[in-house]
Amino acid sequence: MLKYVNIIDSQRYPSPHPEIDVFLITYLSDRYRVKAFLAVPKWEPERRNGKFPGFLYLRGGIKGVGMVRVGRIIQFASEGFVVVAPFYRGNCGGEGYEDFAGEDRRDAFEAFEILKEHPLVDRNNIHIFGFSRGGVMALITAIEKPDARSIVTWGGVSDMTLTYEEREDLRRMMKRVIGGTPAKVPDQYSWRTPLDQVEKINAQVLIIHGAQDKNVSVEHAYLLENKLKEHGKRYSKWIFEEYTHYFPPQVNRQVVQKLAQWMQQGEDGTAIRI
Repeated sequence: MLKYVNIIDSQRYPSPHPEIDVFLITYLSDRYRVKAFLAVPKWEPERRNGKFPGFLYLRGGIKGVGMVRVGRIIQFASEGFVVVAPFYRGNCGGEGYEDFAGEDRRDAFEAFEILKEHPLVDRNNIHIFGFSRGGVMALITAIEKPDARSIVTWGGVSDMTLTYEEREDLRRMMKRVIGGTPAKVPDQYSWRTPLDQVEKINAQVLIIHGAQDKNVSVEHAYLLENKLKEHGKRYSKWIFEEYTHYFPPQVNRQVVQKLAQWMQQGEDGTAIRI
């Protein structure tokens, strides 16, 4: 069993890739036992220090919707990262209640620390990735963890009030989980919206978005871009004109490879419409 930081249980999980080990881990976040996948390449790291970069994968959705898939984290581990992907509290046997970028943000913070303490991870080379709702989690985590090397938000939420306005199908859930509407509990929506704290982000940021996205409109990408510009932050933006929230598999694979290269090379300030 893996023993470091706050991991309290670890079990091998069937891996679809012969060169990547996958573990189902349980770790403490606040007082809750939270579940996550951990994926570790088996080959020797190419870096001189003999360690891999770390990759914090922050899922979208809530509860069973948007749950972490092993195949997805294998995509990133195949690019030479040690990946930790939290399920968030209350899911898959974990304790507590997921609250949509509220207190469950601590699950991401603790997972970041797990990467920092992993013996095969370069603690100065840890990257944060967020998809959909995970986009806002990634930004919040980068604000809390200024030593993150880079952040990628793919189809990511940046404004929780805008999400409430856009997604009528999510309003009942959001009112229940967050405590009301944006008009009734504005502080709760503001707390879940990191745009006003962008100045605290040190890492370079990559914004990926489909222009036809109906789940998380491309307006979220532009709001984030404007705030990053306002504060003189390093960022790149890749807008895919044809695509929605979900990219075709072949394009998805190509973008994963490209963003992995970006994380390691840092293409500052580029804006691409594809």
